[in-house]
Amino acid sequence: MTRFDGDMSPAFEIFEPAEWRAPVIFNSPHSGSTYPDEFLAASRIDLPTLRRSEDSFMDELIGHLSARGFPTVRVNFPRSYVDVNREPYELDPRMFAGRLPSFANTRSMRVAGGLGTIPRVVGDGQEIYRERILVDDALGRIETLYKPYHRALRRLINKVHQMFGTVVLVDCHSMPSVGVSRDEPRRPDVVIGDRYGTSCTPLLPDRVEETLSGLGYSIGRNKPYAGGFITEHYGNPASGLHTVQLELNRAIYMDERRRERSARFAQVASDFGILADVLATTIPFADLGPFQAAAE
Repeated sequence: MTRFDGDMSPAFEIFEPAEWRAPVIFNSPHSGSTYPDEFLAASRIDLPTLRRSEDSFMDELIGHLSARGFPTVRVNFPRSYVDVNREPYELDPRMFAGRLPSFANTRSMRVAGGLGTIPRVVGDGQEIYRERILVDDALGRIETLYKPYHRALRRLINKVHQMFGTVVLVDCHSMPSVGVSRDEPRRPDVVIGDRYGTSCTPLLPDRVEETLSGLGYSIGRNKPYAGGFITEHYGNPASGLHTVQLELNRAIYMDERRRERSARFAQVASDFGILADVLATTIPFADLGPFQAAAE
């Protein structure tokens, strides 16, 4: 269950541009749709239900940006199998047969909600597994999928730093158009998350909002999504590393029920290109450093 090769495709892919325009990386960690057979066999819910947790097609919306001069990253395995936007060991002991290592974080809010590194539920709260899974299986997924992804992302960040002296990471996600709670207000087209001003220079989310609102999108800030582990972990503006999360309302680019691209899909992808161009030409990158490359 921890092997991810052959028909399973690469676990993740990084596309570097032939000519680099700016130190801006676009990352899609939750659009993976390659499901291991053993995972499907262990699940008590069917594939369409599992796929509700995907940020469907987000990798395609940003995929063309590598040809425009920006590196892009996409994860191919599903977040319901391993979620790279969590700490490495956010694990719910109720899920596993065997004892978790002492360093596991078993008490985080994300674990309590069933959405740890190895999720217990899909996005709408349905339990994934028929029975407990082996601890060694969970740890194997982390070793063979989660950790290689983060090592590769760190290497890319360090490479961008060496080239430009600073780094901007745009972490791209999508959200259901309607929240689980009926009390939640109507969701905007885009929610910009900067961990309430801690993960990047204020100029970055301001410029994103200015650009996207000018293109006709309604914008929210930090609610209901302020940014996950990737935004928090890699966002260190004092060191010149700036991370912002974008949550795109799925209703604006896809049919959520049929899980199909809508007529507006091409326009939304084009608007990501406009956003990338604006960031490349208007952000004063020379003023955003210094950033000391992290040790491998």
